[in-house]
Amino acid sequence: MPKRVLSGIQPSGQLTLGNYIGAIQNFVKLQETHECFFMVVDLHAVTVPQEPAALREQTEAVAALFIAAGIDPAKASVFAQSHVPAHAELGWLMTTLTYMGELERMTQFKDKAAGKESVGAGLFVYPALMAADILVYNADLVPVGDDQKQHLELTRDLAQRFNTRFGDYFTIPEPYIPKIGARIMSLDDAAKKMSKSNPNPASFIALLDPPDMIRKKISRATTDSGREVAFDPAGKPEISNLMSIYAHCAGVTLEEIAGRYEGQGYGAFKKDLAEHVVAALEPLQARYREIRSSGEIGDILKRGAERVSAIANQTLADVKERMGFLAPR
Repeated sequence: MPKRVLSGIQPSGQLTLGNYIGAIQNFVKLQETHECFFMVVDLHAVTVPQEPAALREQTEAVAALFIAAGIDPAKASVFAQSHVPAHAELGWLMTTLTYMGELERMTQFKDKAAGKESVGAGLFVYPALMAADILVYNADLVPVGDDQKQHLELTRDLAQRFNTRFGDYFTIPEPYIPKIGARIMSLDDAAKKMSKSNPNPASFIALLDPPDMIRKKISRATTDSGREVAFDPAGKPEISNLMSIYAHCAGVTLEEIAGRYEGQGYGAFKKDLAEHVVAALEPLQARYREIRSSGEIGDILKRGAERVSAIANQTLADVKERMGFLAPR
């Protein structure tokens, strides 16, 4: 039996080159060797205010970008989280097993709540829903970035807590963290992860940015005061980040890049980098436009939800029986 992989991306903001290199490219590889479930986590998105029309548009856009990037809906299940109600119901059951102190320690909650006069309860308890997303399919592996490790640890704790209290049932999920490309940093601050939620649009390359915008953003990307194109994450974090992007988009090694631009400074390096990024994204953007114009994304999401619902509904029924809920007759 191939191991089961579960991951999801929120439909808030535009997906970035960081999402593509750090997550979606790995999804494409994993579908060849694993049973994969990739979802658009729209229930997570509404933990902060969303415009309804924008949420609908972005949910379709993220799903279409999954397919445009190479995820094959015949091999992997692609679906919207809200189309499978078992996520929300198991999420509630997981909150009853989660301690306040665990949620208070979540650094993502602290970051998102910082400086706000009031914060919705959903933002506080959503790690329990994230645990349910994983456990409802008894996933073996969860591709996570460094910023999500804490949430996966909570998921593991909740699975073990349930198993101890109600008998062994849940698989204890493991993180899947690729050695390369797991963390692409911001173009304006290499100390921060490239993020679609960054209020500065020059800090990230969106997957649907037109070529001239990509060129402009890379030309203005922060560098240091030196001239040497060398991979040194501690001493030259900005250049090292740009080199990582170059390596992924051009399919060359970091050593090749350093040798190619020896003695040339940053100008030629950034100009070529921009062209490699444009070339890497052009086929994805073309395929994305085809998918959106065809209207097929609705059918893809429907089939994906139907496929995974059978698994999720069975898990939910098993969990409720173990917890003592009366089954409907």
